Amino acid sequence: MDWGRSVDGHEAEQGTLNRLAAGVGEGTERNCEAQPHFPLRAPIPYNTPDAKSSPHTENPMKIARTPAFLALATAFALAPTTTLDAQERIPSPRGEAATQVGGSYEGSSYTGGSWIVVDYGRPITRGRDVFGSGDDYGRMITTGAVWRLGANQSTRFMTEADLMFGDQRLPAGEYTIFADLGEDEWTLIFSNWGAKQSGREDNPDALWGSYGYTADRDVLRTTMEVESAAMSSDQMVILFTDMTSNGGNFTVWWDDQVAMTPFSLAR
Repeated sequence: MDWGRSVDGHEAEQGTLNRLAAGVGEGTERNCEAQPHFPLRAPIPYNTPDAKSSPHTENPMKIARTPAFLALATAFALAPTTTLDAQERIPSPRGEAATQVGGSYEGSSYTGGSWIVVDYGRPITRGRDVFGSGDDYGRMITTGAVWRLGANQSTRFMTEADLMFGDQRLPAGEYTIFADLGEDEWTLIFSNWGAKQSGREDNPDALWGSYGYTADRDVLRTTMEVESAAMSSDQMVILFTDMTSNGGNFTVWWDDQVAMTPFSLAR
């Protein structure tokens, strides 16, 4: 493997950053493409009119099915188009994990829930032993520093409600999250560091990945239990598992490693 490249198979940017302790080898997106603003959630209305029952669906400008029209339609149908396969793919595509807690159903409508959303890059194993073992556990993706829990842009965690991790309270808001990896347990870190939209952004209060991370902006640290799964996940995934209306588990699965920590709504 060419260790001058990131573990996600593309050139790491910002050569000076590559010499920093945090986040080396986690994957830096080509051209440091800007990421979208972290979304807030709102109910999506589906009250669209029924085309079959609407009295306004018929177009008064009816199209005559002439031979010329049919020939033109056929030409458009056969014209070459740009497919997904022809587009350049990001080696670690963005992903999102989302859930709602604290709400309830009234008939068929869910009301009163608060969103929890995680926005993160999803690195792919590509045949590697990602975590290793012993003293080298996790070093391929962290080189001894904290991991950004993903790839490229710092992973962002947004909650609309106060949450409890053990006896620690996490206030509602947006955080960057990181993990300190150990073979027996991980430490999940919630931080007030901002997330840069690209590696070139000049913002002393934000990070790209975990480059330049310091613990002075930590808000909460909690332990994650780690297990070896019977099967592996080729692409990293963040999940909310064993959920109830009051909470569940924040879960990370990549390769054969599954780490999780319980949380609940603060009362």
